[in-house]
Amino acid sequence: MQDWLSNHPLVSYILILASVIYIFNKVFRPGQRLPLLKEVMVYIVMAVGSVVLLVLQIDKLPIIQCMAVAIAMMLMLRIRQFNDRRMAKRQQQGDATES
Repeated sequence: MQDWLSNHPLVSYILILASVIYIFNKVFRPGQRLPLLKEVMVYIVMAVGSVVLLVLQIDKLPIIQCMAVAIAMMLMLRIRQFNDRRMAKRQQQGDATES
């Protein structure tokens, strides 16, 4: 897989950029929206940074695989948070019926 990704730099770049944008939006995004110019600058910096990560990916470092692991861990965290909220809601409803 690493060889295939190294031989297809456009696909690798798109995967890296999409992963970087997803991780930024889910983890690092501030609570409120940024002004438009700052928002554009953030995405430009991410695009340039993705080129650096692409060079490392082509140089046989597993950048895309590491980002896939990070996204999978974020998904597991979201599932756990959903489950915890559901259990707390169920427990809260149980306490309300006992009163």
